[in-house]
Amino acid sequence: MSGLRYNSYAAYFRTTYGERLQKVAIDAGFSCPNRDPRDRSKGGCVFCNNSAFNPSYCSPDKGICRQIDEGILFHRQRYPNTTRYLAYFQPYSNTFAPLGTLKARYEEALAHPDIAGLIIGTRPDCVDEAKLDYLASLAERNGTYVAVEYGIESCYDATLDAIGRGHDFAATRRAIALTHSRGLHCGAHLVLGLPGETRQMIVDEAEAINSLPIDTLKLHQLQIIVGTRLEEQVKRLMEHTADPYAALHAMGVCDDIVRKESYVQLVCDMLERLRPDIMMERFAGEVPPRFQALPQLGWRRADGRLLRNEEVPQLVNSELERRGSRQGAKCNCEF
Repeated sequence: MSGLRYNSYAAYFRTTYGERLQKVAIDAGFSCPNRDPRDRSKGGCVFCNNSAFNPSYCSPDKGICRQIDEGILFHRQRYPNTTRYLAYFQPYSNTFAPLGTLKARYEEALAHPDIAGLIIGTRPDCVDEAKLDYLASLAERNGTYVAVEYGIESCYDATLDAIGRGHDFAATRRAIALTHSRGLHCGAHLVLGLPGETRQMIVDEAEAINSLPIDTLKLHQLQIIVGTRLEEQVKRLMEHTADPYAALHAMGVCDDIVRKESYVQLVCDMLERLRPDIMMERFAGEVPPRFQALPQLGWRRADGRLLRNEEVPQLVNSELERRGSRQGAKCNCEF
């Protein structure tokens, strides 16, 4: 898409590597410190059901190389000209294991002839100096692309506590600083509209993000996903009201998150305040309808069909054009 008014992660790859590098998701069988099947209080964050985001080919039973092979076949249907791929260790916390285990998983992925690098999704409380030193050594091999993507989710400690995250924002700052100091690409993931956060609080998170030495940012709107504790809350509230908007409002979910048009406005307000060097990887999340606890709230196109998450960037760019604005237009920070 030409004429972008935001800093595009996809454009970075085309400029740097001369082509698109497609991520291939891998489920390496890792877990999360926030989960324990024996302890109900450790059932993961209130919004989390990783199955909703896993591609169909992802399963730890298949092994890493088979998942890569099937993932490449899956993506070639849509991107037939792509020749190189990034192994994306996506579900759960992909540094939550002894270093020896991590080495075996990562090395197996890098041994695949079509894999040009790694993207490792994890939590700020699941890294240490030894693991990051090892990742830095991988990045030094023939210019291998290695990125660590941290689930920040929120910049507010009260929110992190309420959703059962298990770490504070200071842990995020420490992990990202350690990662950046080793020259690794560093990404962040933020969920917009977690219960209790107002519109102004969400927009103000841009300032906290600006203070972090990150390279890329993903934004996801809060979605109420089947099999989560948020779904349980919604079900209880829906016993007293037939209006799903009222139920979400009662949960403390910002109204601007729920509707497509207001969400695009919110994202643009954040982008204007965001550092222009931060590459935007995603503006919205998407899960299959069967995982949506409130499918009636699904965003739709003018023709009534469900809006796909890859269509949201065009809506964001169009709104920035309408404003005569762009990413960083109201950012006063230096980094």
